[in-house]
Amino acid sequence: MNESALQWSQVLQALPFPYTMTAFQLGFGSLVIFFMWAARLHPAPKLSAAQLARIAPLAAGHMLGTVFTNMSLGKVAVSFTHTVKASEPFFTVLLSAFFLGETPSLLVLGSLVPIVGGVALASLTEVSFNWVGFWSAMASNLLNQTRNVLSKRLLGGQQEEESMDDINLFSVITVLSFLMSCPLMLLAEGVKFSPAYLQSTGLNLPELCVRAALAGLCFHGYQKISYMILARVSPVTHSVANCVKRVVVIVSSVLFFRTPISAVNALGTGAALGGVYLYSRLKKSKPKSI
Repeated sequence: MNESALQWSQVLQALPFPYTMTAFQLGFGSLVIFFMWAARLHPAPKLSAAQLARIAPLAAGHMLGTVFTNMSLGKVAVSFTHTVKASEPFFTVLLSAFFLGETPSLLVLGSLVPIVGGVALASLTEVSFNWVGFWSAMASNLLNQTRNVLSKRLLGGQQEEESMDDINLFSVITVLSFLMSCPLMLLAEGVKFSPAYLQSTGLNLPELCVRAALAGLCFHGYQKISYMILARVSPVTHSVANCVKRVVVIVSSVLFFRTPISAVNALGTGAALGGVYLYSRLKKSKPKSI
């Protein structure tokens, strides 16, 4: 994930087209998935029309969540995007309560305060701050956590024919997301991968293609592992574990891109990540709560 975020940020800086980049990411993942099924590395699912109808909204959320993440990465520093996305547990607690009936304890709610407060503090002092980048990251949080919570319901289907394993659920979501992203890309940005256009940019095309392919491969691998974890833990625990990796992304991006940060900005980021640690300790002491 660290490599994916850094590589993809560089690609987005060279080609600031979030819809096109999203279609590329999902298309690359779809090729990997079809190879997996064709080579019988994992059995292909037998889908019913009812299953496709239930998965389609998840695919739409996955596609739009990726679009908004790419929008944010193209507008603000990588470190800031992932600081905002550290507020994922806040959305997941609310969505889990609404969709799954999982009521959080007061201690769990209390652990969300430093997360939300830290994100707010980091936002106020972020050098690269702009509202498009901020709200894009927040929209990505909402869409991705809604997808995770509803995916958890499908992964634990009450009837055997309704249930689907984690790898195939993610695979179907990815393929459907790619199909949905293509018309949106054409409508919003047109065709940006034509040879004539790429030549006119003056970019180093071989290097750009290598970085895009590496980012696409890392993105697909990260998302697949994420779904494998989601099948085994609660959505809130999943979102908190997801935040832990943002420590590496934030620190690496600050060092890699030499992003300037103030003491107050660092304090806000530290508070958000400290809230994540606090939740993990509460989860360990009370394993039956979310």
